[in-house]
Amino acid sequence: MRASPSHRSWSRPRRPRPRRRHRRPQRSSVMGRRILGRLGAALTCATGVLLAVATAASVSRATVNYQTPAVTLVRADGQRVSLPHELDDGRPVLLNFIFTTCSSTCPLTSRTLEEFQDKLGPEAARVHLMSISIDPEQDTPSRLAEYARKFHAGPGWQYYTGTLAASLAAQRAFDVYRGEKMSHTPVTLMRAAPGKPWLRIEGFVTPDELVDDYRNLLTAP
Repeated sequence: MRASPSHRSWSRPRRPRPRRRHRRPQRSSVMGRRILGRLGAALTCATGVLLAVATAASVSRATVNYQTPAVTLVRADGQRVSLPHELDDGRPVLLNFIFTTCSSTCPLTSRTLEEFQDKLGPEAARVHLMSISIDPEQDTPSRLAEYARKFHAGPGWQYYTGTLAASLAAQRAFDVYRGEKMSHTPVTLMRAAPGKPWLRIEGFVTPDELVDDYRNLLTAP
């Protein structure tokens, strides 16, 4: 008998998988993204210009007399001080009102005062910058000291807290009280010397404008 042929197992060979081709981005889509990016940058720039124009237009100035309340405040160094005594130490005074958790108005006005003292250079030591908290229950002396370091406050720039009653009395005396802290508006008060009237500046004044106001105030009759 003939031997039957041996049967070998056979499997179909696998076909190699086709390589995936990475599509290059179409030129039109790349150009479109570039155009959109440029338009976005242009709109951002235009918005900044419009904001600057609107800000400059919204700044107002007035000469005002105020009666300083006889209240006690606490400086960032922990010292209890009299507000009239701090204001009347013989130096020109720049006064504003802030609170440390503010994320809109206060950082802008504080940055302006920082640049103001930088522009004055050594003369800044002869000007008394005062920032009074409108949120004294949260703004402890240590928190104010930390805030002062954030804006590189020089020796002539001091921060104050105290009781809520004392803060409210100061706010009302200088007509900056707006009911609650989130309604706080940018106001900078400037006086050349004790007994002189105050220059009240409402709005986001620039550091250069603030220096000009200061120079004009010192030379005013």
